[in-house]
Amino acid sequence: MALPRKSAWPFLLLLVLALFLAGCAGGGSDDSAGSEDEPAPDSGEATQGGDLILAVLSDASSLDPHGANDVPSSVIQANIFETLVNRDENSEIIPGLAESWEPVDELTWSFQLREDVTFHDGEPFNAEAVKVNLDRIRDEALASPRFNLYEMISEVEVIGDYEVQITTEYAFSPLLAHLSHAGGGMISPASIEADYEAVAGGADPFSVVSENPVGTGFFKFESWEPGSEIRLSKNEDYWDTPANVDTVTFRVVPDSQVRAADLETGNVHIIDPVQPNEVSRIENSGVASITQEQSASIAYLGFNTEKAPFDDPLVRQAISYAIDREAIISGIYDGVGTVAQGPVAPGIFGYTEDVESIDFNMDEARALLEEAGMADGFTTSIWTNDNPQRQAIAVLVQEALAELNIEVAIEVMEFGSYIERTSAGDHDMFILGWSNSTGDADYTLYPLFHSASKGNPGNRSFYDNPEFDALLDEGRRSTEAAEREEIYAEAQAMLAEDAPMAYLLHQDYLVGVADTVTGFEIDAAGIYQLRNVSITQ
Repeated sequence: MALPRKSAWPFLLLLVLALFLAGCAGGGSDDSAGSEDEPAPDSGEATQGGDLILAVLSDASSLDPHGANDVPSSVIQANIFETLVNRDENSEIIPGLAESWEPVDELTWSFQLREDVTFHDGEPFNAEAVKVNLDRIRDEALASPRFNLYEMISEVEVIGDYEVQITTEYAFSPLLAHLSHAGGGMISPASIEADYEAVAGGADPFSVVSENPVGTGFFKFESWEPGSEIRLSKNEDYWDTPANVDTVTFRVVPDSQVRAADLETGNVHIIDPVQPNEVSRIENSGVASITQEQSASIAYLGFNTEKAPFDDPLVRQAISYAIDREAIISGIYDGVGTVAQGPVAPGIFGYTEDVESIDFNMDEARALLEEAGMADGFTTSIWTNDNPQRQAIAVLVQEALAELNIEVAIEVMEFGSYIERTSAGDHDMFILGWSNSTGDADYTLYPLFHSASKGNPGNRSFYDNPEFDALLDEGRRSTEAAEREEIYAEAQAMLAEDAPMAYLLHQDYLVGVADTVTGFEIDAAGIYQLRNVSITQ
């Protein structure tokens, strides 16, 4: 779907107002653990059982944790699969499927695994299962988008039935944080074998697991109607305290007006995302409230640096100077969000305030375009997905660039197609976000900017700078926190100069939760915590 170029900022405000008043949804925000308003006085007592229904903006692209790296997919996967270790609300590493761990030497970690865990298909969880999973993610023939999380692992060795050793090519400080990432979810070895057999027969990698995901989690997969809904059921044989509700249904509802109405009428229990201008409506509904959390994500406008004229950093800088981020936050996000000065969000290890930001300055934008020999402008396009906030940003950018003689066409597409086509590098400019789910700058900088991550792993700007790559590689190998912080500060300064993307904002999560729901939280990666959710009667 293309949006016309002849729109003015007043039209943008009218568009956004219309979307808001209609109850329109915001773009997926990305961040941290949940605060919750008190339920209504007559909400009753929490009970076991019930069918929890969520209305969400976008469908998953894959239910295989090794086969996708987008938040809508991870939200589902996190309920089916589990990782060796987890992170608590303070980003401290805590046990998961591994009960304990210790370093053997500077390159090797030993993990003692739980002995009372089985996969949903009855297969045992053990050291061999861990090896099969980590070897699969690192199988270059499959090209997992999660490869960059674990490419530093050189060997996974089975020591005993419930002991596994992981050896890295170099000392890698964030290894435990990476193992807590949803991309390290443990899949039934039988499912992995079936997927390999299908690939040998010509099927796409990850397709078999995606169609029937089998993990160890507190919910089991029941069904998936692509574009419509995904249904999970309670794992009665879960090794730890089981979930409270019987089933969870994720309904894909692109229209925010419908999502809000469904929440108010009790047809759904949770809606995500909520547009900032919908907050008062929901808070005053008498039946629901808002969970709001500070974001550790980045929303950005990316440039395809392999395509002219975006192969010129002067052009990229000029466009970045032309974007009024304060206007985006106030006009589109109703003041809910923080201007992004760089790609790493506050609170993430490696974040720095000492990086030169590109602030709104149309005179500087014109001067840079003239220096680049592009004073007469050019014709280009912005791609975005079916997210009204991102569409509104695209209109704002379109209007700003028109003042620079840059004619911009806007193309809107369904999320799955959008992810696929931006991975292939078919775009000029695009609007997207990134969620940091390890708490370490490596997981923002490496996927988004390292040349080894071009395409589906995250580098949709196709940025390629050997000097920058060397810095990130050095950051991965350093074991000193202060040294790593210096490296990441230098890397972010380099990005400010090269401008492979225009950083927009760190937005907040806004989720609508019915007063009949207790125990709902959302973590730093934008993943819903549903195990402790109860529905009051």
